[in-house]
Amino acid sequence: MEIALEKSTETNASLTIKLTKEDYQPEVNKKLKEYSKKVSIKGFRPGHVPASLVQKMYGKSLMVDEINNLLSKTISNYIRENKLQVVGDPLPDRDKAQAIDWDNQTDFEFVYNLGLASDFDVDFASLPALSSYTIEAGDKELEETIENLRKQFHGHAHAEVSEEGDMLYGELKQVSGVAEGAEPFETKTALPTAQIQADALPQFVGVNKGDTITFDIRQAFADDKAIAHATGLKAEEAANLSGEFSFVVDDITRNEPAEVNQEFFDKVLGKEAVETEEQFRAKVLEIIQTNYKRETDALLRLDIEKSLMENINIALPDEFLKEWLLTTNEGKVSTQEVDEQYEQFSRSVKLQLIKNKVAEQNEIKVEFADVLEATKGLVREQFGFYGENEQMDQTVDRIAQNYLMDEKQENYSKMFNRVFDDKVLQLIESKVTIEPKTITLDEFKTLAQGVGVQA
Repeated sequence: MEIALEKSTETNASLTIKLTKEDYQPEVNKKLKEYSKKVSIKGFRPGHVPASLVQKMYGKSLMVDEINNLLSKTISNYIRENKLQVVGDPLPDRDKAQAIDWDNQTDFEFVYNLGLASDFDVDFASLPALSSYTIEAGDKELEETIENLRKQFHGHAHAEVSEEGDMLYGELKQVSGVAEGAEPFETKTALPTAQIQADALPQFVGVNKGDTITFDIRQAFADDKAIAHATGLKAEEAANLSGEFSFVVDDITRNEPAEVNQEFFDKVLGKEAVETEEQFRAKVLEIIQTNYKRETDALLRLDIEKSLMENINIALPDEFLKEWLLTTNEGKVSTQEVDEQYEQFSRSVKLQLIKNKVAEQNEIKVEFADVLEATKGLVREQFGFYGENEQMDQTVDRIAQNYLMDEKQENYSKMFNRVFDDKVLQLIESKVTIEPKTITLDEFKTLAQGVGVQA
């Protein structure tokens, strides 16, 4: 076997592999013997099929399979041993591949095109200082949050006269627009005034119990989905409704903010988590600050990645990568789509190359225990398992293990990458200069605008 790498540019190269019969035939012969023992052919006893017949039937396919396996291993080993910064996958030279005569050749030459990233260094000292923000959480934010929680955990009250936002209960009847041969639609239902169109809303506001409202159902509701919600029908059934309807109001209910009492505390924080309003306010403020920290951490993470991209120059084989994207997604994406999405793709490739180098230089590794612990944290957050007891720990562990052991291992891969990113970015954060700053929520929103961080 001969292997030769030839670089045409800093980011493009070709890898030529020459194989002789001695490279692949011993393994092919081994496979042929195995086939001879187990192949079943009419007219021959198992294990007594002539070698010449097995060769004729399976020799070519076994040779092709073995050569492909050998090529795959050879390319992978060569890239690893020579520490080539390969991006994308090696692409075979199609013209040379199509010219191969599998029936008559015994010596073969294969050429693969490689895309390479240029050499680069990660010098933390050269990176500019970054800001780490702390959002002020004062009385204003606390009062707004508590008011939102009171609305979220609202109660119900009966009203005599309807207002915007109320729920009207009563009997709905179709007055006109009935299809020929069909019965007029009627039902007992609830009409949410929040879903009534603005032009029709005045008909539903200021009415009393016992009043009758007559309206055009197509003008009152925006679409079939809203009509279905109001009538209890399926969307396809609601599509057949039209014309005038009458609605006799039997009852009017109104959402009222929850009272600030023990029941409210228990609904928001869990049973008996706090016992006084003072404790409740302190706990809510703590939660606000925790949420703000999550958001400021996310902004710092984005700022770190932006700084890496702006201060570390990496050249990529752009045309090669575009060809690779088209080849590996053949029939799924167009040349125009690749061009439109390439800038974002190349950014992610460069960022991953930087992270990989940081991990390699600092011996950052991710073990199964790291992935499991991160997943358990995710489970606790998602399901609200914040207590500390053996039974709860076992439940969290079981849910996390089941999540990671999905059939395709996609969840494990996703969590692995998440933990890897966290470890790398934590290391970078410890190496660069971070300047702490305290800002208001409005100032943070301005900073976060357009970078995908919400506050």
